[in-house]
Amino acid sequence: MNFGFRAPKTAPRAIAAVPLTPEQGVIAHMAASILLDYPTPQRRAQFSLVEESVADLPGELRRSFQAFFTAVNALSQQQLETHFTATFDLKRKCCPYLTYYAAGDTRRRGMALVRFVAAYRAAGWQVDADELPDYLPMVLEFSALSDSLIAQELLAAHRDGIEVLRSALEKFDSPYAHLVEAVCLSLPVIDDETRERYLNLVNEGPPTETVGMTYLGNLKPFSAHANEDVRV
Repeated sequence: MNFGFRAPKTAPRAIAAVPLTPEQGVIAHMAASILLDYPTPQRRAQFSLVEESVADLPGELRRSFQAFFTAVNALSQQQLETHFTATFDLKRKCCPYLTYYAAGDTRRRGMALVRFVAAYRAAGWQVDADELPDYLPMVLEFSALSDSLIAQELLAAHRDGIEVLRSALEKFDSPYAHLVEAVCLSLPVIDDETRERYLNLVNEGPPTETVGMTYLGNLKPFSAHANEDVRV
């Protein structure tokens, strides 16, 4: 007999934000952007330079990056590529596209993606890439290269999804968990409302359909304006 009991919510491991200077924030987000992208041989050849660039970051943040390098240095190129694909392409809670956590595989996700493009344009940037605009490495590159507060608002609006990604990667013991941990360490402390949202997502996962719903995540509607075009 099923009496409708549900298992209690399990809280992901909490981490404390690390105060960073603007320059340190740029380094951390650019490093994470490079390392979280698909590890082609050409990109992996950049890892040693990235490792040097994060050497002077604050202790806990530096250790997160170093843990990633220690783990992936033990993997061959084929092993790393296979792990990346098996993790980010095949595991639902390890999706690197931020709007997926709020909208899931629903018809509402398209509007959420449009808002991402509008946010880039409002900051004077033009998306010119093969990836979707909510791809985490792209958002982190935008944060590193842009001096607009919109970059921080994009990350803050999808902080719950980033936390879900971190929790899932830790569960699967992926080296990439260390990188998302570094991202979380670089962001402001989350509030109780965000913590409750990502706790729900950790336990229930992204929605599969939201017919009739209007929820598109926390991202405000941005208005594009005519600033100089910068490619992201």
